[in-house]
Amino acid sequence: MADFDYIAIDTRGHEKKGHIAAPSIDEARTALDRRRMYVVRIEPGTGAPPKSRSLLNLEIGGARRMNGKALTLFTRQLATLNRVAPLEESLRTITRQTEQDAVRVVVETVHAGVVEGRRLSDAMAREPKSFPPLYRAMVAAGEGSGTLPTILDRLAVLLERQAEIRGKVITALAYPSVLAVVAVLVVASLMIFVVPQVVEQFDNVGQQLPFLTRAVMAVSWVMAHYWWLALILVVGLGVAFWRGMKNPAFKLRFDSWLLRLPFLGRLIRDLHAARMARTLATMVASRLPLLDGLSLTAGTINNLRLRAATDEIVDAIRGGGSLSTAMRRSAVFPPLLTYMAASGEASGRLDEMLERAADYLEREFDRFTATALSLLEPIIIVVMGGIVATIVLSILLPILQLETLAGQ
Repeated sequence: MADFDYIAIDTRGHEKKGHIAAPSIDEARTALDRRRMYVVRIEPGTGAPPKSRSLLNLEIGGARRMNGKALTLFTRQLATLNRVAPLEESLRTITRQTEQDAVRVVVETVHAGVVEGRRLSDAMAREPKSFPPLYRAMVAAGEGSGTLPTILDRLAVLLERQAEIRGKVITALAYPSVLAVVAVLVVASLMIFVVPQVVEQFDNVGQQLPFLTRAVMAVSWVMAHYWWLALILVVGLGVAFWRGMKNPAFKLRFDSWLLRLPFLGRLIRDLHAARMARTLATMVASRLPLLDGLSLTAGTINNLRLRAATDEIVDAIRGGGSLSTAMRRSAVFPPLLTYMAASGEASGRLDEMLERAADYLEREFDRFTATALSLLEPIIIVVMGGIVATIVLSILLPILQLETLAGQ
């Protein structure tokens, strides 16, 4: 029996290091597969766990990485080329036509690993910042089943849909955010620079100014003299919130509160549900175990409440429950997704029904954001107009008062 050092990824997407005894390296890999561990690196060892820093973080990876757009393009190119050319030639072609230096180095690293005789998933593991565990697990499943081109096609479609959703979110938030910032800057400029210059003309009139004028003058004086205090408070609250989000208990409470908000909570929930449904549909269609898919997906969720619900689903399925029943018990996911999952399980077409659920949820997201955006823009404009009108009225009232006194 020989000893082999290994680095693998478990079903939760965590890296595991250790050693295993087996007659050969292939049997060692098989033994790890039985433990539901995706092998990243395995080599003859001394029987002790590797003491050097993680093989997943070698200098060869450095600080470079592919962003989401580059990874989507790479996946689509590789899926297309691999149908008509060997894997090594496909990677070499992508390397030659890539214009971004950082992306080219990442692809060259993967290509070099394949030339050395590694599996594609193992070669990608040398660049863990560019290829996440879920991505590598699906590639490994494609290699194991001999359907790598099909898996790459599905991965490309999945990444393209996710990029499309991200683009819609950014587009939906960009204009209202810019409009809100401009409104705040305009109002602040009026209150700090314009109002003090105008109202000081009324200091010596000998008459009591209207209440609205006095109130606006008081706010303007505070903003002009204590803006630095407001800035300190904002920065202090921001730092306190940032540190609080590092605390799992605080973050869980905050994320749970977000999901209870009338509009934003629904948006976050539906976005996560659509992403999870499409990811699971791709993995089920790729013949990857549902439990593994859920476990790997859970590690990519930023909202701790949704992550906890996904972990609960994993535990329920591991205990013999069904996906739809576990979703229903979590009381977090949209009823439509639960119903479609139940229909898919009953008919044996889970991947198809999850895909349809993802399509519906994404269409609902589009309609929801379009409606919310159409309402948010006029609300911001009306609020800004109301504040500006109040400032203008506070200036005009003393003038009208003086004209009335002068005419008597």
